Amino acid sequence: MKTFADLQIGTYSQQLAYRLLTELDLMAALKHYSPVLCGTIPLGIDIPSSDLDVICEVRQFERFERTVTALYGELPQFRLKRKTIRGVPTVKANFRYQGKAFELFGQPQCVECQYAYLHMKIEHMLLMAHPEWKEKAIEMKKQGVKTEPAFASLLGISGDPYEGLLAYGKKAFGIGC
Repeated sequence: MKTFADLQIGTYSQQLAYRLLTELDLMAALKHYSPVLCGTIPLGIDIPSSDLDVICEVRQFERFERTVTALYGELPQFRLKRKTIRGVPTVKANFRYQGKAFELFGQPQCVECQYAYLHMKIEHMLLMAHPEWKEKAIEMKKQGVKTEPAFASLLGISGDPYEGLLAYGKKAFGIGC
């Protein structure tokens, strides 16, 4: 799992993510929201269609929406959406930059307690323990399987893969909030 600064010396897609995020000044522009790049790119299990998922701690949705719209609203395929995910109010902004899809994901909780962050930490630990799973996860993603269901499958977890992965991570690694 890479920190933002580590991306500049990582894989090709990690270096690309670093360059694009830097060109957009995204991490600095949204620093008030504690942005963290999550998902497959920091883990090095991305495929060409993988997007850049940036999670944020957002307590004032209207302010976040105004900020994001002012910064990125003119970019292709920009859209904002509010929804409730697992009982948590959520705001999402999507857009494209230099041909790459971005998703800004905000919830009113610290980023370290959001599912995307917790899943990424658990998946990182699993890849450290089972390096052979990296290629298996990539192959499953190429076949259209989302990341959490891929890891749940590798672990033999049935049922909700998102909850199952969290339960596994808490028990095996003490990861949780």
